[in-house]
Amino acid sequence: MSTKAKVSDGEARDRLIIWIRRRMEEFGITPQALADSIQQDLSQRPIYRDARGNEWNGEGDMPDWLRAAKNAGVSPDFFRIEAEPQIAGAGSKASPRQLDLLFEPMPQR
Repeated sequence: MSTKAKVSDGEARDRLIIWIRRRMEEFGITPQALADSIQQDLSQRPIYRDARGNEWNGEGDMPDWLRAAKNAGVSPDFFRIEAEPQIAGAGSKASPRQLDLLFEPMPQR
C-alpha cells in the first residue's frame, strides 16, 4: 500500500480548477475567448477524421493527411465521420456564464 495520502475527488477537482485558472492567466486566455473558441468548434464540426485524430471540416484546401490517403487510393469517404448523437445542450450557444465554475475568484494565499 502506498504511503501517499489519497486525494479525494473533490480535492482533485479543486486542484485542477486552480491549475486551469493559473494556466489561463499565464497565457492571457479570458473566459470570453474560451467561450468563443468553444462556439467556433461547435459551428465548424469536422467531417473527416483519421485514426491519429487529424480532422478536417471540408472547408479550404484538403489537408496533407487526407490528400496522401486519397493519392494512395483510399476514398475520403472512408474517413467521413458518421453523424454523432446530439448531446443535450450541444447545439446551444456557448456562454461564458457556463464557465462560472472555473472562474469564480481565486482564494488569496
